[in-house]
Amino acid sequence: MIDRRNPYLRRLLRDPLILPFYVPAFMLFLGSALLSPVLPLYAANFEVSYAWIGAVASARALGMLLMDVPSGLLLRRLGHKRAILLGMAVTVGFRAAMSWAGSIQEAFGYQLVSGFGMALYSIARHAYITEHAPKSNRGRSMALFGGLVRIAGFIGPSIGGFVAAWMGLRVPFVVAGLVSVPALLSVALFMPDGSAKATPSLVGRTSQPRMAEPLALLEMLRGQARHLVPAGVGHVFVQIVRSGRGIIIPLYAANVLGLDVKQVGLLLTISAAVEMTMFWPAGWLMDNLGRKYSFVPSFGLQAIGMACMPLVGGFAGLLACASLIGLGNGLSSGGMLTLGSDLAPDSARGEFLGVWRLIGDVGGTAGPAVVGVVAQTLALPSAALALAVSGLLAALTFGVLLPETRRLEQVTEPVAA
Repeated sequence: MIDRRNPYLRRLLRDPLILPFYVPAFMLFLGSALLSPVLPLYAANFEVSYAWIGAVASARALGMLLMDVPSGLLLRRLGHKRAILLGMAVTVGFRAAMSWAGSIQEAFGYQLVSGFGMALYSIARHAYITEHAPKSNRGRSMALFGGLVRIAGFIGPSIGGFVAAWMGLRVPFVVAGLVSVPALLSVALFMPDGSAKATPSLVGRTSQPRMAEPLALLEMLRGQARHLVPAGVGHVFVQIVRSGRGIIIPLYAANVLGLDVKQVGLLLTISAAVEMTMFWPAGWLMDNLGRKYSFVPSFGLQAIGMACMPLVGGFAGLLACASLIGLGNGLSSGGMLTLGSDLAPDSARGEFLGVWRLIGDVGGTAGPAVVGVVAQTLALPSAALALAVSGLLAALTFGVLLPETRRLEQVTEPVAA
């Protein structure tokens, strides 16, 4: 029997981050991670070309790209809670609909609309945590979110693969939908409505959410250009590296070193395990020393790992490179979320975060394209070097061109009794 008189439990139930934000985010991303090993095989089961398989695999990202800015504009009308619920419902519903798709075109459409929902959810959740996370712990709050996403990505694929092998390629989409239902319930039951005074969070004290008058999108972009331009350039390079590494490591392992699928899976698993342990150091660095102390080493280490890949000749060498890349990426867990929150003006938070998300999605879409074009034109090792250059440029952009964004007002406040 749960004792609701327990003061810690009562605080947990009122906390604006744990049950309304972290728990549903983990469940939703676990459902997404379940499908990562299944989706390409599911698309191939329609006996279509590689082009169609690639189109279905990238349709959700395309949907997000198309809806990023409209979602930022829509957020002001809907508010955090309704936008998050609507975005999650669309994402979960059309994700589950994949289980009965009768053609590859239908599957593409479901994935595309699922991306629309994910864009709205992503921007609404970013605005919500920006408003409710304590400023003194903003980096740690965002890093914890990044860590949960990485944990979901670590355990989800094995579950999805097992379900697909046991029950068929369509069933994981149903399971992913069912796993995500508790996320919707958690938001519906525990997320506060409107912008009432925030309850102190167990991870720190929150300040009163501030509502500001709307600011026109173009006016906002002009006002933020001084910081948005270097931050946006760095963000694109970051996402090129992050999305490209998921392509280059398996391809290099199989096509250059001749490793089998089990060895490739082990490589990725160890790299992911290293990565998901780094969210706490990432948050500590961002909050206590500054954002640059997380970003510059993170992308510098990833650049080194990518640059060393053409020099290795076997499993052990590639494992060292993949682990270094994972360590580096983990060191910036939640980093781009934190940077977006630092730069977002109170008067146009949703609109700014929509543009910020669009910038990141452009880089994320470009990463696999960079690998494919460079590998086709030159060779696969050259693609690894191209990603190394992107990582180096990200580190230099954040280290040299972008001022430190950890605000002076982010001083530690005493936690409410």
